[in-house]
Amino acid sequence: MLDLVPAEIKERESLVVNPAKTCQPIGAMYAALGIHACLPHSHGSQGCCSYHRMHLTKHFREPVVASTSAFTEGSSVFGGRANLTTALKNIFAVYDPDVVAINTTCLSETIGDDIPSIIGEVDIPEGKEVFSASTPSYVGSHITGFSNMVEAMVKHFSRKGEGIKTNGKVNIIPGFVNPGDIREVKHIVEALGIEYILFPDQSGVLDSPMTGEYQMYPAGGTTVDDLRDSGNSRATLALGSFASAEAAFQLERQCKIKPYILKMPLGVKATDDFIMQLIKLTGHEVPFTLEEERGQLVDIMADTHNHFHGKKVAIYGDPDLVIAMTEFALSLGMLPVHVLTGTPGKAFKQEIESMLDEAGLEANVKEAGDMFKLHQWIKNEPVDLLIGNSYGKLIAKAEDIPLLRLGFPILDRSVHSYFSVLGYRGAMRIIEKISNALLNRRDRDTSEELIEFVL
Repeated sequence: MLDLVPAEIKERESLVVNPAKTCQPIGAMYAALGIHACLPHSHGSQGCCSYHRMHLTKHFREPVVASTSAFTEGSSVFGGRANLTTALKNIFAVYDPDVVAINTTCLSETIGDDIPSIIGEVDIPEGKEVFSASTPSYVGSHITGFSNMVEAMVKHFSRKGEGIKTNGKVNIIPGFVNPGDIREVKHIVEALGIEYILFPDQSGVLDSPMTGEYQMYPAGGTTVDDLRDSGNSRATLALGSFASAEAAFQLERQCKIKPYILKMPLGVKATDDFIMQLIKLTGHEVPFTLEEERGQLVDIMADTHNHFHGKKVAIYGDPDLVIAMTEFALSLGMLPVHVLTGTPGKAFKQEIESMLDEAGLEANVKEAGDMFKLHQWIKNEPVDLLIGNSYGKLIAKAEDIPLLRLGFPILDRSVHSYFSVLGYRGAMRIIEKISNALLNRRDRDTSEELIEFVL
């Protein structure tokens, strides 16, 4: 079917073909899993919850647990108040979580259920917490849902303690990243000797070890105490403007904590900026551990530049990741000629075009785009490499282009969520993957008599 995609591009006002995103509740559910002993709850139909759980389970290869209001025909017409009230009673009686994080779906949003008022009518057990985020699927993307849920965490939990000037810690909001990436962010901050509160934290939840015993609530996740204490920190670092900034701004409004909005620390420059901001805030020095990692990365970039310098690349996926990856690709000497995200937001195009202008380059750039548009761009201007999630697999096959899988969702490969693409060590891994993808293609296309063993 993809062979029939026309090269001629016609503007489409409303029709989306093969979206380059998924829906808000998936991001909200993933954010909620970053709270210790939290059960995400989907207020809508059972099918919606099953889809969201399935998508996350396929990406992380871990069982994602969530409850649902299980709308029937009656609740779809008259509202889900009774369903949610009963669900919350059953959840605490059967599953006993410390926190229930409710996200809405298209159905409950269209009906107009007032979730906070419903929660207020339920007898919540002592010591338990219930909060909600509005996450209609027909607005934004899974990144929007993640952002809305993290902002809801701040609204519900974060408070400025009376008589407390500061706890001396730095809040870090890592964005929509894998558990392996979160562990790398922690490694950097701990190497600097800085006390921090990181939320949401899915490490230890969606990469927990096999012990032989099922744990519904693994040891990982940000604790409720830390979420409350985040209102006493000295500053907030939001890693990615689309997924993390709104929560940081809410902390500023609510607790007068200064926000710093940074790029996702992918690549040399973005990781440098992250570390330097931490140093400015705390006065700590960069340890040899991080200096060594940076030096190794720069050495690798110099050693392998001939593999990817001047190569044309198409980058697509979640906006924060695409922005950081575009910057890193430019630092490697690659040419990003097509850059696209499915998430709406004019700031995406502005930031990408600013980087391209600085590099003296032009490219196709689009926010709220779809994979059909990306395919048409590639038909008109072929590239050497695709960088993005599993959604690009069929385009890569149809156009015979190597695909470097990066971002969410990655459904056709495994283990990726355990390894970081952030920080200096993550950048080394990306370079290895880019080099191998391009060199594998070169080996495939080279005749037997011209094949080289040292490249």
